[in-house]
Amino acid sequence: MVMQQVETRENLNLESLHWGNLTWVDIEKPTEREKVYLAQNYTFHELDLDDCLSRIQRPKIDEYKDYLFLVLRFPIFNKKARVTESSQVSVFIGDHYLVTLHEGRLKPVVKLFHDCQDDETRRQENFSNGSAYLLYRIIDRLVDYCFPILNKVGENIDLVEETIFSDRSRTTVREISELRRDIISLRRIMGPMRTTISGLEPRIRRYSQKDLAVYFGDTVDHLEKIWEILEAHKEVIEGLNSAYDSLSSERINDILRTLTILATIGTTLTVVASFFGMNIPLPGGANPGGYVFSWVILAVLMLGILAGMLLYFRRKGWI
Repeated sequence: MVMQQVETRENLNLESLHWGNLTWVDIEKPTEREKVYLAQNYTFHELDLDDCLSRIQRPKIDEYKDYLFLVLRFPIFNKKARVTESSQVSVFIGDHYLVTLHEGRLKPVVKLFHDCQDDETRRQENFSNGSAYLLYRIIDRLVDYCFPILNKVGENIDLVEETIFSDRSRTTVREISELRRDIISLRRIMGPMRTTISGLEPRIRRYSQKDLAVYFGDTVDHLEKIWEILEAHKEVIEGLNSAYDSLSSERINDILRTLTILATIGTTLTVVASFFGMNIPLPGGANPGGYVFSWVILAVLMLGILAGMLLYFRRKGWI
């Protein structure tokens, strides 16, 4: 007889779904109360229960006689802090149950549970092949959830590339730094996950009514693709950073070259003007129009020096 039931336990952040002989217990924002409940109703090791409340766990698989304990971490984008972070999901899997604990920030887990809760067809589809298949469906959704984040990073890289070669580049350094931080964070999250998930299928085979090798092989392929995209993004952002440094150095050199030319011309003209400003007899100075003639000589001389220096700089390729 197939049993369908949804039940919520009062005073606990816990919901459970039943189909046939399989139960999915989902706990959002686990606390000590949920930890005590699991300890009273299951034979989970106390260290595993402690790990569920810890936020510094690395992805891992602990195998026991009656169950497996998994810690998985997946990326999420914190819009407020504008940074990519990781969110942990802890999983207990046995013959007739699957227990998931998370902070509620991983939307694929929350949505899948609600879909199974609201739709009988979805519940049968995900529950009918055992707890291992249900776990596969959760992991597959979480892995696919990484692609929109990668696409957003790729779009931001394209925007930065356009900005670098335009005149609107004052904020480019900050944008490049933020992208590098996101890529480093994603690599730090996804690197250990590749190893963990690639070795998961042989260990949970006993909890499935069908061969999951192909299914998990597809998920591992997705993880490899994610890693390849991250590698490509890493190379591109490093190249853009080098290009920006080169362009910045060139702009600074142009500014310094211009200022040096202006300072050289200005110094030369100042010397000439100072000579004519000394209290000594100058050509034409004794005549009534001598001072006018002196200023004409000064102007012609200064213009000649200016033209000569500009021509010299031009031939040298400095301007």
